[in-house]
Amino acid sequence: MRRSSCSSSTLFFAVTLLTLSVVVSSQLTANFYSTTCPNLLQIVRREVQRAIMTEMRMAASLLRLHFHDCFVNGCDASILLDGSDGEKFAAPNLNSARGFEVIDSIKSAVESQCSGVVSCADILALVARDSVLLSGGISWRVPLGRRDGLVANQTGANVALPAPFDALNTIIAKFAAVGLNSTDVVSLSGGHTIGQARCATFSNRLFNFSNGAPDSTLESSMLADLQNLCPQNSDGNKTTAFDRNSTDLFDNHYFQNLINNKGLLSSDQILYSSNESNSTTRSLVESYSTNQKLFFSDFANSMIKMGNISPLTGSSGEIRRNCRAINT
Repeated sequence: MRRSSCSSSTLFFAVTLLTLSVVVSSQLTANFYSTTCPNLLQIVRREVQRAIMTEMRMAASLLRLHFHDCFVNGCDASILLDGSDGEKFAAPNLNSARGFEVIDSIKSAVESQCSGVVSCADILALVARDSVLLSGGISWRVPLGRRDGLVANQTGANVALPAPFDALNTIIAKFAAVGLNSTDVVSLSGGHTIGQARCATFSNRLFNFSNGAPDSTLESSMLADLQNLCPQNSDGNKTTAFDRNSTDLFDNHYFQNLINNKGLLSSDQILYSSNESNSTTRSLVESYSTNQKLFFSDFANSMIKMGNISPLTGSSGEIRRNCRAINT
């Protein structure tokens, strides 16, 4: 009889947790601001377009902000908070994450029409979508209704964010920790079809990667170019495009590069060339390299999944007046 009671309790709690999960997810809806800020989508897209026209690279930077936000504390705009203990100063973001001033401008434009209504977390989600679309990629209906977090998590950012030097199994595990799978790993990595990386993120591959030799999975002409750009003992701050032959266009060329040993970061190339990829990611890289429509579809689905990582909704969190600081 006790065993039956225990089983019933376990089932009850499991159903309760599932119900709560569904409720949180269902609170995010694409038309969340249809009455409170009906022009929100147009305002955000206009401001993103202005930013990209000023600097095309900004599209990738804005997309990355949403990614780096959601992996730490969930999608709560905690990456935007200022302060020496903020996520901005975590190793994966320091001298790397950028676009904060663009978010400030967008928030200001939104506040001028809809004061105290739209969260910074939702702005990040919309900005990521528009950055992809305005770079030639796919669009999707962004679920909205997130609220902003009250604390940053620098320690979490140092631990949770995938690093360019991580092994594939480590990257897959970090994605799994936030509810994302191997398909999400590959499709979201495809965001590197736009943007640039600093020498510091890939110079480990250029000179002394293994037994004093460069990384053997790096194509020879690309290796020579990168060695010239990033000589040994340089400061590591020069940048180069992730996608050498399709720098600013959001397309599937990134995956063709991987098959040709032209992935820039180690964490890019291992999706195709590592032993672990045989059973996890290689086949999807091959599929995306020849089927852009499939990549776009999976990318949009993965972005929606990522945007649903532990959102604050209802009375949790707040709507920040300034994305850089909690309300006082």
